[in-house]
Amino acid sequence: MDWFKLSYTLLGGLGIFFFGMKNLSESLQATSSHLIRRVIHSLTSNSVVAVGVGLVITCFVQSSSITTVMVVGFVNAGLMHLSQAIGVIFGANIGTTITGWIISVKIGKYSLLLIGLGIFPFLFSKNDRYVQWAKVCFALGFVFLGLQTMSGAFKPLRSQEDFLSLMGYFSADSYFSLWMTVLVGCLLTFVIQSSSAMLGITIALASTGAISFQTALGLVLGENIGTTITALLACIGANVSAKRAALAHALFNVLGVIVITSFFWQYKEFIEGIIGGAADFVDAKGEKPYIAAHIAAGHTLFNVANVLLFLPFIKKVEQLVTFLIPQKTLKKEKHLEFLGDPQTLSPTLAIEQAYMEIGKLAGLVLKILNRSKEHLTSFKENKDYAALVRKYEQITDRIQLEVMVFMEKVMKVSLTEEESHQVSALMRISDELESVADYGESIIKYSERFFSEDLKIDDETKKEIDVLFDKTINFFVYIKDIYEQRKIIDAKKYSGKIIELNELAEALKHSYLVRLHEKRYPALSSLTISDVIVALRRIRNHSENLAEAYMGMPSLGDNGF
Repeated sequence: MDWFKLSYTLLGGLGIFFFGMKNLSESLQATSSHLIRRVIHSLTSNSVVAVGVGLVITCFVQSSSITTVMVVGFVNAGLMHLSQAIGVIFGANIGTTITGWIISVKIGKYSLLLIGLGIFPFLFSKNDRYVQWAKVCFALGFVFLGLQTMSGAFKPLRSQEDFLSLMGYFSADSYFSLWMTVLVGCLLTFVIQSSSAMLGITIALASTGAISFQTALGLVLGENIGTTITALLACIGANVSAKRAALAHALFNVLGVIVITSFFWQYKEFIEGIIGGAADFVDAKGEKPYIAAHIAAGHTLFNVANVLLFLPFIKKVEQLVTFLIPQKTLKKEKHLEFLGDPQTLSPTLAIEQAYMEIGKLAGLVLKILNRSKEHLTSFKENKDYAALVRKYEQITDRIQLEVMVFMEKVMKVSLTEEESHQVSALMRISDELESVADYGESIIKYSERFFSEDLKIDDETKKEIDVLFDKTINFFVYIKDIYEQRKIIDAKKYSGKIIELNELAEALKHSYLVRLHEKRYPALSSLTISDVIVALRRIRNHSENLAEAYMGMPSLGDNGF
């Protein structure tokens, strides 16, 4: 037997399979990005809805690991409750089983036809939607070609005595042998870092007759445990809630495997009974034509039964992981933490996560503006407020840097034209927010002049500054709320607010110049007032830029822009 040929054929087939699955995932995400976003927004405290969300998303991203890592990121950012996250993870486990059914379809001989049908629209079509659907067809062809190549590599193993002797230890005909098989499936999935690829290898081995259905079923159970390791690795350095979400995923799958192995052989017989044809039937070619559908059914049935078993106990699972990972054992939490490599995530989900993180950044900028206003218009020195604003401004600098780095990595992934525009708009919005924060801090510096130089200012000017500052903050809040609620900007109302702010700023500028001429306060007071007015105008300008970037962004929400 030529082991070298087997090795490079297997690796080549696995590479083709990986390439196909990656492109299938990307193209399905691109064709369904609006649906994915609507599904995410439908999240409620209802556990069944959360399961449905996880199922739908994973059907399109074709990876429970991607969905789970995304969920861990949302929980870490405070955008999803733990109970919601657990429900989504439950659904992701069901959604990922569609991969098994795709693989089990016996159209491997048409793989080149699918590639041929998809490649020309993919390369030459000007319509982005046609390109993505062509990419789906093209990617499916590579999935089946990779699977067919791996099956060809495994065929000699069914008559190889050394391999058959080794498989004797993993026949799953006793509890010890069954758990050894589960362990192998778990370890191999951890090494490959893809339960879909490991499932493809399992089906390829079983279809060629190299392993029995019983062994394949044990490997699939192990793969369900191995896939949780990705999320556990993703939560390293994350906050307590993210770690709890990842642990819930691992516990859910491990406990499910423990339950199913207690009646494993009855479970196997049940699958044999509901799927046509004997799983281990060998045809004239020495292959098992029915086993792929049996494996896919076993994978689906396990995950559906697991969800039905644990769904009523989501609160109990939440309490258990809360007990296992108590808050007090963790270090002080960071304000913002992006998890995993954005290049491995779904572009749609990565953009959505960045969108919501930027919403949190806008909330922090609003705090800066409110504290700056209180510090200035009280005309009383408050060192705590000043220190707090400076601390917040430093945090906004760090967040904006993280957002920019994150989005730059997202841009390296294959993006549609719409997604590219979204990324560019979000990068601009984060930059504009950081600029607003800078001017908020500048106002603290200007207000400190009044205290350090004991400057005087009349009550009329104080009142006018207060009104202008209040209107400027209201304008920022108007843009912020529209961004967060994903609404369309009312052009008439928007223009009216800008005109009002311009008129107030001009009136204040004129009045303080008149009062300066009348020598109501010294020149340094006038300079400080002028600086404050300029800063407020800059805040208004950057708020306008926020609105401009937002209005030019392709739809991210149900309402559109």
